[in-house]
Amino acid sequence: MPSKQNSTRYIRRTLEATLRKAAGQFPAVILTGPRQSGKTTLLQHVFSRRYSYVSLEPPDVRTSASADPRGFLAQYAPPVIFDEIQYAPDLLPYIKENIDAHRNRMGQYLLTGSQNLLMMERVSETLAGRTAVLRLLPLSQREILGQPDAPLAWERKRNTKVYSKATSSQHLWKRLLRGSYPEIVAHPRRDASLWQSAYIQTYLERDVRTLRQVADLTQFQLFLRALAARNAQLLNLAELARDLGVSLNTVKHWLSVLEASYQVLVLRPYFINTGKRLVKTPKVYFTDIGTLCFLTGLQDPKHAAAGPMGGSIMETAVLMEIVKAYLHQGAEPQVYFWRTSDGREVDIVIDTADGLVPIEVKLTATPTPKTAAGITAFQNDFPGRSTKGYVVHPGDVSLPLGPDVQALPFDSL
Repeated sequence: MPSKQNSTRYIRRTLEATLRKAAGQFPAVILTGPRQSGKTTLLQHVFSRRYSYVSLEPPDVRTSASADPRGFLAQYAPPVIFDEIQYAPDLLPYIKENIDAHRNRMGQYLLTGSQNLLMMERVSETLAGRTAVLRLLPLSQREILGQPDAPLAWERKRNTKVYSKATSSQHLWKRLLRGSYPEIVAHPRRDASLWQSAYIQTYLERDVRTLRQVADLTQFQLFLRALAARNAQLLNLAELARDLGVSLNTVKHWLSVLEASYQVLVLRPYFINTGKRLVKTPKVYFTDIGTLCFLTGLQDPKHAAAGPMGGSIMETAVLMEIVKAYLHQGAEPQVYFWRTSDGREVDIVIDTADGLVPIEVKLTATPTPKTAAGITAFQNDFPGRSTKGYVVHPGDVSLPLGPDVQALPFDSL
């Protein structure tokens, strides 16, 4: 079957090295992530010379796969890429059968899927121990800037050169508001608002209806917009349910749909007792700033930066850059936020092998030692565990704000 046609220019991804490694060590690899995050493009770029490609989305292909699974797999023998495996989940037991017949043959099947919840249940049941699971989100800023392998600030050795160059605040905000889906990044003249509108409609009609039976799509869209307005805030689901006139269970159900389809990330508080990390007051962040801004009606970079959502947008940009950097290396990001009852807080805490990295996000382009107060409080509360902290901002100033706190431009993150 011919490859999916794609005229979008290829943007190098951080995940490439991990993907090659996984295909060399597991009989199967499954690549998940939101619709349009670049999964098919990545697999074809890395493996097209050796692998055939089959999209399972067309109805006739699905029918063929379900009518005669063994015959279908014989027709498309390994090594093969099966795109959108969630449309033909009944193939999985037969893929397992083929893998077990040649267990020592690595990289037989490369599978993609846009849905996390249902598909991962089937994969864990069927292909446990036989497949590596990797996730691909939309482009990180380091990928957009052509430096996909650049380490995060706290991962750099002392003499490592920072890859970024000064970016004007206006250019940064324009880049953030467009979002980070490969298609919109690769085509800078394309109308971002029209693209986001079409994306959300496709998401609602295909992914939401498939994942769970959401009877009222109009009400679900209202929920999307209400949630976007609460981005980066402590989320009170009971209050949100009251505002929308739906039950608390419905809101919980809808939030799980957004998580399962990679549209939002739930950030939980950090506690020294790991058993208490899962609390009832998480924060919720949209994984793409373009989607967030579309849902909140923001189109002008200046208005976005100066308006009430400015802090939320910048915080989301920093959080998602960190999350993508880890996920696109095949690692699970251990990210939290920290807040005390007396109001001290740190926007992001990363639990690393070297300790806890506290990060504050500020809108000011000229950070001062006062902006590091939350980080200093965190370091005092976690002596010996807390590492150097960072105040990330949209300006171009990099300077110390204290003994163990550094002001860091966003593009140097």
